Amino acid sequence: MTEPCDLPAVAARRSIASGALSPTELLESCIRRIEATNTAVNAVVAIDAGAARKRAKDIEASLARGEDAGLLAGLPIGVKDLQATQGLRTTWGSLLFKDTVPAADESSVARVRQAGGVILCKTNTPEFGAGANTTNRVYGPTGNPFDPAKTCAGSSGGSAVALALGQVPLATGSDYGGSLRTPASFCGVAGFRPSPGLVPAVDRPAGLSPFGVTGSMGRTIADTHLLLRAQLGVDKRDPFSSDDINRIPAELGALDLGQVRAAISTDLGCAPVDRNIAATFQARVSTFRSAFKEVQERAPDFSGVHEVFEVLRGVHFVAAHRERLEKSRDLLDRNVVDNTERGLAYSLGDVARAQVEQSKLMRRFIAFFNEVDVLICPAASVSPFPHSQLFVEEINGEKMPTYMRWLAITYAPTMALACAAAVPCGLDHAGMPFGIQVIGPPGADARVLEVAHALEQVLARNKETARPLPPLPVLTGRGPG
Repeated sequence: MTEPCDLPAVAARRSIASGALSPTELLESCIRRIEATNTAVNAVVAIDAGAARKRAKDIEASLARGEDAGLLAGLPIGVKDLQATQGLRTTWGSLLFKDTVPAADESSVARVRQAGGVILCKTNTPEFGAGANTTNRVYGPTGNPFDPAKTCAGSSGGSAVALALGQVPLATGSDYGGSLRTPASFCGVAGFRPSPGLVPAVDRPAGLSPFGVTGSMGRTIADTHLLLRAQLGVDKRDPFSSDDINRIPAELGALDLGQVRAAISTDLGCAPVDRNIAATFQARVSTFRSAFKEVQERAPDFSGVHEVFEVLRGVHFVAAHRERLEKSRDLLDRNVVDNTERGLAYSLGDVARAQVEQSKLMRRFIAFFNEVDVLICPAASVSPFPHSQLFVEEINGEKMPTYMRWLAITYAPTMALACAAAVPCGLDHAGMPFGIQVIGPPGADARVLEVAHALEQVLARNKETARPLPPLPVLTGRGPG
């Protein structure tokens, strides 16, 4: 991988600023990579190369005139197909919107465009982001870049695959129960789930539900930080939006992990985790634990988190999809129907109890970080599985009670309104990408990013824990397989 499209976004942006690389050169490299690899994985599902080429040329001209073209000037961007993009087909993975071409950008997409990002393509997602396996009836499934027969997870699966293969240097994602972190782990890339309100969300059907957030994805933590800075904003239409966006630093410094207290947990005390993944995590921890000032084997108290998640997720689905279920059931995929129907079955008492328990859980979680700085755990509970399998049905011989339970390792922190970074950490027992989460309480975004960035540098120095690269020659048909 030596093409311009393989450069980390930060390095590509630096080369564009110095004149060593032009936006047009980078864009054409990305387009060639999409053409060479997308047939194998189906990550990019809509593209407007003509508009992107015009945009790249305009930015190139602006830079030649000595103008400030923006934080992301000339970087091609992949946008998850849950976010409206002006003039570019946006389907939300649903037959209901299969021919939709929005007239305007979703707010965070608009900020990315204003920052000089070149919106190149849309990346695949399950219908309305429901489910951790990227497939839908509009575009079909997206394969893992390390083995296209396996899943890339979801719902930000298309973005994770596009990044791993160099189709784009940056891509947007979103995260509720792990929709950004699980695909990053399965595909060997990085991602960041910010605290609610840091990236304003003005289109939520239930505006007072803060659990789903828009985040950033890249091949490194520095790249995700770069895109996050472009996504930041203040918009009072989001009740969680805050003027305190300056807590995100302009640069990620050289943090000394020797000053950091880390809590380490294999399963957060509540999540089913495949025994092989648990063993991989414990082996990886042994390679980096000495870098920290202190390591404590412990987790927050997540008592009641499964019921809280199921009920509050049900509220979200009823708010978003009840009318669609009543009017267009046949056009909806299984996960949307299932989640909405289960949500409708809950009583007002169920919802009230879940809200009370979630508040208790969050207060316990925040108090936990009075004694440690970050929490580190696996980013996924299993190794990537065949994408023909919609979800994980059992772990270690135990049948999962719901189709979402295998995601407890990511949805438990969500219920505490955590911010979290997913960091690549080598390959697992099956030779597939393995990732870890660096987690903090709401508002600790800068700390989590700094720790994740510093830890990433430690991992990169060890071949066993460095970010893995997909078998590009195989996917492009130039090698065996």
